[in-house]
Amino acid sequence: MKRIFIIVFVLILLGSLGWTLYFLYKKSEAVPVEYESLKVERGNVVRKTVAAGTVIPRKEILIKSQVSGIVEKVFVAPGKFVQAGEVIARIKIIPDMVSMNEAENRLKRSQINKDQLQQEFERTEKLFTEGAVAKTEFLLAQTNLKNAKQEVEAAEGNLQIIREGVNSKLGNATNTIIRSTISGMILDVPVKEGNSVIQSNNFNEGTTIASIADMGQMIFEGKIDESEIGRLSVGMDLLMTVGAIENKVFNATLEYIAPKGTVENGTVQFLIRAAIQTDKKFFLRANYSANADIVIQKKENVCLIPERVIRFEGDSMYVEKQVKKGAYQKQYIKTGVSDGINTEVLSGVSAGDVIKGNEIVKEKKND
Repeated sequence: MKRIFIIVFVLILLGSLGWTLYFLYKKSEAVPVEYESLKVERGNVVRKTVAAGTVIPRKEILIKSQVSGIVEKVFVAPGKFVQAGEVIARIKIIPDMVSMNEAENRLKRSQINKDQLQQEFERTEKLFTEGAVAKTEFLLAQTNLKNAKQEVEAAEGNLQIIREGVNSKLGNATNTIIRSTISGMILDVPVKEGNSVIQSNNFNEGTTIASIADMGQMIFEGKIDESEIGRLSVGMDLLMTVGAIENKVFNATLEYIAPKGTVENGTVQFLIRAAIQTDKKFFLRANYSANADIVIQKKENVCLIPERVIRFEGDSMYVEKQVKKGAYQKQYIKTGVSDGINTEVLSGVSAGDVIKGNEIVKEKKND
C-alpha cells in the first residue's frame, strides 16, 4: 500500500513539473510580427489651413443723431427691414438756454432795426411822392427795409429751430426725425424712449440711434498666423463652417489680405476677408463665429499613400514595396501635396502596388 502511494505521488509530481514547463514555454514563445498591407490608391488631396473668425455684413452703418435732446419715439426694433428714408426715431429738442437767449436777443434787435427802417422808409416815400428826394434815395430806403424784414424772418426761424428743431417755413425738413440712410435690416437699437442723445459734430461722433446692415452681402473676417500668410493669395477658395449651423459648408472667395500684421499673444496675426456665397435656406446672422478652411493646393485623381508609412534616409524618402507575399523591398519615392494624412506620390510606386504599413501589435494570450 505504501508503495502504491509513493508511485502516485511521483506521478503527480512529474505531471505538475511537465505542466509548469509547458506553461513557461508558451509564455516565452515569441509572437510573430505582422505588418499592414496597404494598397496604393488614386484619389484627391487638398492642402489647406484654418482661419478662425466671424461672419459680418459687408455694409453696416450707424445712424447718429444730428441734434441733442430726448428720444421721444422709436419706430423700429432689431430684425425689422427698413427702406432708405424710412423714419427710425423722433427726437424731442431740449433747447440750450444760452443759445436760446442769444437767438431771442437777435430777434429783438432785428425787430427794432426793422421798425426803425420802416419809419425811415415811410418818411422817404412821402418825400419822394412830393418830389423832395431823388428816386435813388427812395430805392435805397426800400432795399434797407427789405433786408431788415429778411433778418427778422431769419432770426424767427433760428429761434424756432433752437426751441423745436424745425423751421415751419422749410416744410418737412427737420433734424428731429431720424431716418434710415440705406435699405437693410435693423441689427441693434441701443437707445430707448426717454434716453438723452448728443448730436454728431466735429468734436463728438454723436449718439448711435440704430445700426443697419445689408444682410444679403456677408463676408468672413478672420486672422491667420504669419507662418501661413505667405501661401495665401487673393482669389483662393475657402470652405467656411459656422458653429451655429450644423452640417453646412459655405463657399467663399478670399478678397483681402492685410498688408500689416498685429501682435496677439506673442504671435503676428494678419487680417483676411472673404466674400461668402450665401444660401437662402440658411440665414447668416451678424457676428456668427466661423472657421474657414483655405485651400492652398488641390490635386485630383493622383496616387496617394498614408503619410505615416514614409521612411526617411538622409534627404531621401522611401517605402517598403511588396515584391511577393510577405516579402518587401526598399523603394525610393518622390512626393507632392500632402494634407497631413495622405501624401501624393509623384514617382516610385503606382496605383495598385502594395506597400508595407505599420506593425500590427497583438496581445499575448494567456493559457
